[in-house]
Amino acid sequence: MNLIFDIAWTHVTARLRQTLVGIFGVATGIGFSVMMAGLLEGSQKDFIRQLVDSMPHVAVTDEQRQAPVQPASVHFDTVEFRSLSTETERRGIKNPLALIEALESWIPGAVAPSVTTKALIHSGGRDLAVTVIGIDPKREARVSKLASQMIQGELASLFKASNAIILGDGLAQKLGVTVGATLSLATTTGVPVLARVVGLSHAGNRMTDDNQAVVLLKTAQILDGRTALINEIRIRVDDVMAAEIIANRVERQIGYKSTSWQESHQDILSAFQIRNAIMVMVVGAILLVASFGTYNIISTITHEKTRDIAIMKSVGLRAATVRSIFVLEAALIGIAGTLIGWMLGYILCVFVGMIEFRSGFTDMTHLPILYAPKHYAIAGAVGMLSSLIAGYFPARKAARVQPVDIIRGAS
Repeated sequence: MNLIFDIAWTHVTARLRQTLVGIFGVATGIGFSVMMAGLLEGSQKDFIRQLVDSMPHVAVTDEQRQAPVQPASVHFDTVEFRSLSTETERRGIKNPLALIEALESWIPGAVAPSVTTKALIHSGGRDLAVTVIGIDPKREARVSKLASQMIQGELASLFKASNAIILGDGLAQKLGVTVGATLSLATTTGVPVLARVVGLSHAGNRMTDDNQAVVLLKTAQILDGRTALINEIRIRVDDVMAAEIIANRVERQIGYKSTSWQESHQDILSAFQIRNAIMVMVVGAILLVASFGTYNIISTITHEKTRDIAIMKSVGLRAATVRSIFVLEAALIGIAGTLIGWMLGYILCVFVGMIEFRSGFTDMTHLPILYAPKHYAIAGAVGMLSSLIAGYFPARKAARVQPVDIIRGAS
């Protein structure tokens, strides 16, 4: 084994410049593969994090996933109903306190009631249609990021004034109001109220910041004419990836429609699958190109060492031993290239992560990079495998060389 290593080491160091080109070819492929994987997966996870943080993991609404069965369908064999007057029911989640208590007994996370309604805000001669969300501030702090998104005031300020309201900073700018201003809120079903602005929030999402206001639960109930009722239960789970399973169980237990964040954004998650496939192809192409460099170097060494191969086989080295020598040379280049590639990949990730990214639509200032050991392991494994494969074919050719052909001057 020492003889095989000594011969392989002599070959790769005899023409150091050529060997270094091969090493840096593998290193470049691995380094850029690590950087691309970290950037693409980091941006994906950052997007999902922002998406998940902007909404409850599971939303239970006062709807049924399927229309209720009509009483006539039970007693008569009917095909179609026309102009049927159904019984008018008071909308809302019935007995919410008992339902929330039952859900809290097994859900690994937090549960909070909510009332969501549409309202017209009037201030200074301007009228804007907005979404008003009624919350319990103590519970809401456990199911959303609203408390950390406050830029003026705090979530508990809703208790400090009659009909207090928190506005998105974009909405406040549209209305031209600040903390302490008084607004008029009205809906088509409830009672109009005068509300005092006690805080401003910034979620970093234009749809939220420009069109959303937050009030106490009882204020939203008065606005919507739903005293003692709610129309949404907001759930935040410890494991966001288990949201869909929990949503299905909640719906089976209480009967109301439960929607996980995965179900609400199926189109985006499908796009990520395509994006991941593209990432794999790009990274694979980079490593494939690097493997050609190793192939060329081993092929050149094989061609230049033809007479050495003849001598080695003449003194009794078997074909398998000769083949092992050249495969070992490819392995040495692959190992050196992998180690340097890992360092290069880390440096590239740090450098790319330092690049500032300015946008008027988001608060992100730097490109998100995911530092994951699996990226280094996968890139290193693929780099080594490609180096060994690239070195095997020239090694097989070298093992087939016959000493008599070299002696006779055959090529």
